[in-house]
Amino acid sequence: MAGGSRLAPGCDAYAAGRLSDAEAEFRDVLIGAPDDAEALSNLGAVLNATQRHAEAEAACRAAIVAQPGFWAAWGNLGTALHAQQRHVEAVSAYAEALRRNPGDVGACTNLGVALAEQGRMRDALAVHEVAVSLAPEDAEVHCNRALALLAAGDLAGGFAENEWRWKAPGMVPQGVAGPCWQGEEPGGRTILLHDEGGFGDTLQFVRYAPLLAARGAKVVLRVQAPLVRLLARMPGMAGVVAREAALPHYDLHCPMLSLPHRFATTLQTIPAQVPYLRADPAKAARWRARIGGGGATLLVGLVWAGASRPEMALAHAMDARRSVPPAALAPLGGLPGVRLVSLQTGRTSAAPPALDMLDAMGECADFDDTAAIVAGLDLVIAADTAVAHLAGALGRPVWLLSRYDGCWRWLQHRRDSPWYPGMRIYRQPSAGNWAPAVRELAEDLRAVAARPAAATA
Repeated sequence: MAGGSRLAPGCDAYAAGRLSDAEAEFRDVLIGAPDDAEALSNLGAVLNATQRHAEAEAACRAAIVAQPGFWAAWGNLGTALHAQQRHVEAVSAYAEALRRNPGDVGACTNLGVALAEQGRMRDALAVHEVAVSLAPEDAEVHCNRALALLAAGDLAGGFAENEWRWKAPGMVPQGVAGPCWQGEEPGGRTILLHDEGGFGDTLQFVRYAPLLAARGAKVVLRVQAPLVRLLARMPGMAGVVAREAALPHYDLHCPMLSLPHRFATTLQTIPAQVPYLRADPAKAARWRARIGGGGATLLVGLVWAGASRPEMALAHAMDARRSVPPAALAPLGGLPGVRLVSLQTGRTSAAPPALDMLDAMGECADFDDTAAIVAGLDLVIAADTAVAHLAGALGRPVWLLSRYDGCWRWLQHRRDSPWYPGMRIYRQPSAGNWAPAVRELAEDLRAVAARPAAATA
């Protein structure tokens, strides 16, 4: 954030996280100097931080009109455009910031991210290399490069680079201390594996726990409370506790997202044997009997939205992008031979009435209950949510609706997933445009329903 003494109060407030104070300070400066490029650019940075990206764009464009060569305004403009999913324009703005100031680390790493989200992975990786050379000790720069490497399929390089996340401000294992397991032979020691991300991350990477137990470790899992009952059924675990519970004894610990690195995972060595999670068989049988199906009826679970996280601005924006507006799902309604079962929780918006779904989620207390329903379904259709991971881990066919700037774990330009053999991926062709992906999925579902004995993977 640029500024001399006149802008110092606003810059100090911004650095301290007092965004409303920072905005007021910069607006006060602009009252007396409406063409002050630095104040306009700084105001744009504050507006970006408060998710008011259209306003930020206007402020940054005004700064550029006042001072066309002001590199910081170009970088802040790139952020505003990027957040509005105007990827091509964002790339141009970031590139202009770098042309004006080749040492602008923020514009460089952000350019790499924007290029990756456009699918220009070779260009993105080249830019990330430059960013790392400009700021070799910057954890955020390394983590952005890590995500690009992972999306490109370089799992070994990407997971190794992702270890930089622990050097980012505020990134510490939640309540876990002591030595971390680095991949050495466990020798009978107790190793605590703990969650660090969302439910989907835990469901994806808990697959490594039995591998560690097979090497002689006593494995204890510390996970989110709604996963405890389900994961307690995994064979070979010495214990499963909720994140909120008192920590059990352990000799070493390891965050779950570090396990692929510890096991030197590549695309060819992903432990993709499914199922590695199992539903309670008696409960699953009861749900199957209640839901019905069989014969010519295909039972299809549907979840269209991820958890909303308004307290985390970037995550909240991503949640909106990965969620499918209920109205966009209308082509899935009324398909002959298909019975839809809602697996959606935690959203106030209902699915369109045309889908005529059975909704049993009101009776589900946790993922163990949801697993019992999923186990009896023929197919799960899901946005990029924990339910997609749950279905994959249970060995059920799952069709994933993936946003344009898809998560690294679904790789680039693939219809399948090496993590889940029963997955098929339907991608947005452009930002915010779900119609083609849903239409293609509906056509495929119609075809499968016409021959229900056929594989749905």
